[in-house]
Amino acid sequence: MLDGNTDDTIRDILTTTRRIALVGASAKSWRPSNGVMRFLLDRGYDVTPVNPGLAGQTIHGRTVVASLAEAAPLEMVDVFRASIHAGALIDRAIDLGARIIWLQLGVIDHGAAAKARAAGIKVVMDRCPVIEDRRIGPFGTVHPHH
Repeated sequence: MLDGNTDDTIRDILTTTRRIALVGASAKSWRPSNGVMRFLLDRGYDVTPVNPGLAGQTIHGRTVVASLAEAAPLEMVDVFRASIHAGALIDRAIDLGARIIWLQLGVIDHGAAAKARAAGIKVVMDRCPVIEDRRIGPFGTVHPHH
């Protein structure tokens, strides 16, 4: 795989993560980010949609925030933005203490990924959690840590 992660690493990420900030969330049902958000919520993840253009609206019952900072504390940042935006987002995610950065299918920035890894963050790139769940899952329902 492009990102060098093993199936065990992906499985570990998807079974230990609870909070996800989904950047590039869309209210349009046909958009991939909308379907992935629904899937993650159905699996029991705590998903905060991030999209400055939709701030204050709700998607799948969750209030949209304008920035990553408003979605903190960050555990995983799931990025549905063009690759050109990935670097700035990753810089913010590093500053805000994210543990995992997940770049969706087609979102590729090797330089930014290397910078995040150097900061101790796990990076998944050019993958979709729904596809990974179907491929090596299912991961079942995530239970909040008590």
